[in-house]
Amino acid sequence: MSRRPTPRELGLHAGLFLAACFTTYMFGGVAFAATLMGILLFHEMGHYLVARRHGVDVSLPYFIPLPWQFSFGTLGAVIKMKTPIADRDALLDVGAAGPLAGLALAIPLLFVGLSLSEIGPIEPGATLEGNSIFYLCAKALVFQRILPDGSLDVQLHPMAFAAWVGILVTMINLIPIGQLDGGHVMRAWIGDRHERLSGRLHLALLAVGATVAAGMFAVASLRGETWGDALGWAATGAIPWLTWSLLLLVLRRMGDGVYHPPVGEGALTPGRRWLARAVLVVFLLIFTPVPLVPAL
Repeated sequence: MSRRPTPRELGLHAGLFLAACFTTYMFGGVAFAATLMGILLFHEMGHYLVARRHGVDVSLPYFIPLPWQFSFGTLGAVIKMKTPIADRDALLDVGAAGPLAGLALAIPLLFVGLSLSEIGPIEPGATLEGNSIFYLCAKALVFQRILPDGSLDVQLHPMAFAAWVGILVTMINLIPIGQLDGGHVMRAWIGDRHERLSGRLHLALLAVGATVAAGMFAVASLRGETWGDALGWAATGAIPWLTWSLLLLVLRRMGDGVYHPPVGEGALTPGRRWLARAVLVVFLLIFTPVPLVPAL
């Protein structure tokens, strides 16, 4: 059974949350901080409440503040479970609840933020946010055009940028490998076959990074950039995928050399199998090959 947190534990969780609110405020101001922290809070409480409903011994979220000089002000949050979830239905519910709860807030806030944004010229050296299928369609709905368009792109209001960051964080969490949220969903769905799939997808992350870098290098070269500048620009596309691959490797080593603990033998209910498919579709819609890139 899940126990109630002690006053000291509540103080720690609240303190970390307030610290992350401060660091995200220092990065992007009130609108950015309120939007991003709201999305992260919805995400983590989705996990927490559903885990409690299943009787899982789970902690409140530990938010992770970071220096705003070289980050968005936070690395998100983590929740600790005393023991792994072996029941496949419960594992899927807990894994899917966080991303879906976060998106339930991020999507409307993105549209509000886009409605407060304007279209303007892309300044040399400006940092451009990457497109997913969903984000491309969202901008097209709001501005009635595909963006970026030549030298023009949306100049994001802080609320829109924070919502985009929240959706990017959700995409990362939904990568169907190991003990990421997407890994929980996939493990619950296909059982122990997921261990072998995780290994293949882990290698695929490196392949995605290499493909993105090669494409960006070709684009930069065609635009007349020197080899050195083209390589530097291409590296900005590869580094996120390398970083996530290394993080997954660390998590695997911490998990005694396996990507995910075993789950039970029972089959998912039909409704949960449809939920797993829906989560996979969501991941594909918000998949962002190049998260952030400086303009050429």
